[in-house]
Amino acid sequence: MKTLLASCYELGHQPLGVASPAACLRRAGFPVDVVDASVEPVEDERLTGLGFLGISVPMHTALRLGVTIAERARRLSPDCHVCFYGHYAQMNRDYLLSDRAGGALADSCLGGELEAALVDLVREVARGAAPTLPTTPPLARLSHPVPDRVGLPFLASYARLERDGAHHLAGYVESSRGCKHLCRHCPVAAVYRGRFVAIPREVVLADVAAQVEAGARHVTFGDPDFLNGPTHARRLSQALHEEFPDLTWDFTAKVEHLLTHRDLLPAFAARGCLFVVSAVESLSDHVLRALDKGHSRVDALEAFSATRASGIALRPTLVSFTPWTTLADFLDVLDVVEAQGLIEHVDPVHYAIRLLVPPGSLLLERDELRRSFGPLDPAELTHRWTHPDPRMDDLQRAVSGLVEAARDEPAAANFYGVRALAEAAREGRDLIASLPGHAPDDARASRPPRLTESWFC
Repeated sequence: MKTLLASCYELGHQPLGVASPAACLRRAGFPVDVVDASVEPVEDERLTGLGFLGISVPMHTALRLGVTIAERARRLSPDCHVCFYGHYAQMNRDYLLSDRAGGALADSCLGGELEAALVDLVREVARGAAPTLPTTPPLARLSHPVPDRVGLPFLASYARLERDGAHHLAGYVESSRGCKHLCRHCPVAAVYRGRFVAIPREVVLADVAAQVEAGARHVTFGDPDFLNGPTHARRLSQALHEEFPDLTWDFTAKVEHLLTHRDLLPAFAARGCLFVVSAVESLSDHVLRALDKGHSRVDALEAFSATRASGIALRPTLVSFTPWTTLADFLDVLDVVEAQGLIEHVDPVHYAIRLLVPPGSLLLERDELRRSFGPLDPAELTHRWTHPDPRMDDLQRAVSGLVEAARDEPAAANFYGVRALAEAAREGRDLIASLPGHAPDDARASRPPRLTESWFC
């Protein structure tokens, strides 16, 4: 049976969402072709004669691209079993499995610790049996083989580490899945419901070794939160440095974990950690409570200091536009970013991020929050919402247009352009006429280490 696993977008990284399932299927004896639609064409030939198509959709952008691949596969291989898998497959399963003109987009949807269920599904489809699918996302610990990246584009096709003006090949691994926290806007929380699973250290190190052999000089730990298991993280970072002393790395962690485990940060820096991504999201305590982020404005400011003291650069992510974010909140974030010397630490796209509310979002489980959202927009795969202050929706559109048009410009130029728009909105002036904003001469700070892919949604 001709089987294809397709990745659509995985934050600019070589996709684990294909490499891990491919390893499990190949270990079970199934020959599998793989494709990454974010960096290579998906030609008709690859979608013709298919018996099984698995589409990895860990995020919203991937799902929207995956829908187009599924539609093409339906035309080219009418008898193909189409399976969407990943966080957004689980959250959007009703939509993907629903009947419509031309039939459902998907025959099955899988989420959570899905590899064993995927192998069983392919086995049943191959022998013509009616598939038996889990009714809830499987979350039991799996026997993880080392991800199999054979057939995927080379690392040179993906995001690189930018450091001191030079670019280096970067790998991508995960040491755990899921998360012990329930941030309401997070797709991981909606699927894993407070559970996380650690991946054995030897599997992680073997995956790193394969990517180092392929030329990686830096690796990103793609865990939703590297510090969900602090002991696992500490031991892994030590083993990583002992085996690859010249390798640098980065990870993602919540603000509260950076504070609770701040004693680990100096050791991480000494072992090659260059930066940490943290979902600060907002500096408004009202917004942070609505999102159940687990930290406050004061905590975020303290995390800025703790990471700076450790020698690790902090790269905050933001959800700049929510139904509860005021224009004063937006301007306050800009003030803090400038005062804290973080202009070069924030990818400009984050000033434009608008809250996504997919079906299955934990935001929809609270009545007082659900009232802020309108009906599901099937084309956009999110619930519509309109800000009570019309200036905020206008500002979001203007900021989005600015950072998209100026994505190759320095962060400072983007930042001061965004500030000019926000100040125009506050003063009731025409937004477009307020551009461009100009960075002052003393804003030319050196750029901290970062990955060259900045799109996080």
